[in-house]
Amino acid sequence: MFILRKIKKYAGKIIRIFHKATYKLIPIDEKLIIFISFHGRGYSDNPRAIYEEMKKDNRFKDYRFIWFIKNHKKKNISIPGAEIKEYFSLPYFFYMPKAKYWVINCKMPEYICKKPKQVYLQTWHGTPLKRLGHDIIAPEGVTFYRSGMSFEEMVKSYDIDVARYNYMISPNKFCTEVFQSAFGINRERLIETGYPRNDFISNATKAQCEEIKKKYHIPLDKKVVLYAPTWRDNSYVSSGYTFELQVDFKKWQEILGDEFIVIFKPHYLIINQFENDASLHGFVYSINAEAEINELYVISDMLITDYSSVFFDYAILKRPIYFYMYDLEEYANELRGFYLDIYQDLPGQIYTDESQMMLDVKEGVYDYERLNIFNQRFNHMEDGHCAKRVIDILFQ
Repeated sequence: MFILRKIKKYAGKIIRIFHKATYKLIPIDEKLIIFISFHGRGYSDNPRAIYEEMKKDNRFKDYRFIWFIKNHKKKNISIPGAEIKEYFSLPYFFYMPKAKYWVINCKMPEYICKKPKQVYLQTWHGTPLKRLGHDIIAPEGVTFYRSGMSFEEMVKSYDIDVARYNYMISPNKFCTEVFQSAFGINRERLIETGYPRNDFISNATKAQCEEIKKKYHIPLDKKVVLYAPTWRDNSYVSSGYTFELQVDFKKWQEILGDEFIVIFKPHYLIINQFENDASLHGFVYSINAEAEINELYVISDMLITDYSSVFFDYAILKRPIYFYMYDLEEYANELRGFYLDIYQDLPGQIYTDESQMMLDVKEGVYDYERLNIFNQRFNHMEDGHCAKRVIDILFQ
């Protein structure tokens, strides 16, 4: 395994050098669009929503679409109307300089070269609660991401990528301000359109929701609690971020009773697997971290999260949101810090007492006026037509 990793490492280095030396020689195809979501993890998020809107638009009937996805054959992924190529393969390095348009929701590697006449749409992937990029208040010596970057290296990697953007999507006025400071991007390249991925949330029908429940084997006659926590900056190991489950699902079951079930969906960056407790069978449904979370939003009656930005999107549904922040003091003081006043601005109450939170969930204790105020500030553009607005700007 060690020798194989060494071979892959050197082969990758050679390919990157070859890419840098030859990318200018590959002519641009004006009708080729490539899509990447979460570094090739799958067919999801804002790039997916934009692609599916393009497929309905006659302007793109003669266009070629390519998705780059890791291990797509093993995952048995197929996308009607699009080709799928392996992420970080030889075709990847050929088609990146060939495509006129890039639609990507994550930071691209520094070694990928972009030509001046190519168009890079950075869709990003969430309204941030936690500070990002240049805005992170970093203690001396802290490192970031899987590579253990210093703060200076981390912000430099953002600066290199941002310099390549032609457009970056902002879902609201708040993000328009935050992205300028966090990423150092000028206002002219930010397009305030709402998030395309949220069109699905706005437009989902009752029939679609029932089909999704059947897909995940979720009972149709139970109240559904979605538990979607995020990762912690200080929980990184060599293979990725880990998450130590700090909830007592048996206590949840004891308090909530037979009327409820729980969908547990960890953040996509979390690499450790969770073993289902046999005693919780039929109560806790553990969903793969790479699953499309939008589908889980629309079938859930309420959300429990911590510091994840999932609540910004979930609020569109106008359903209860509860915040379980068991490590609040440590997270706020020692890690990234927050953009918002979490006691005033969040669309729900913060809990550190798990039992009290479960009692409130069971009794339906929730302040809907607080949610309405939140949506007016953060979700005023989420009308089910965000993808179309983005496409109209990109191809005006």
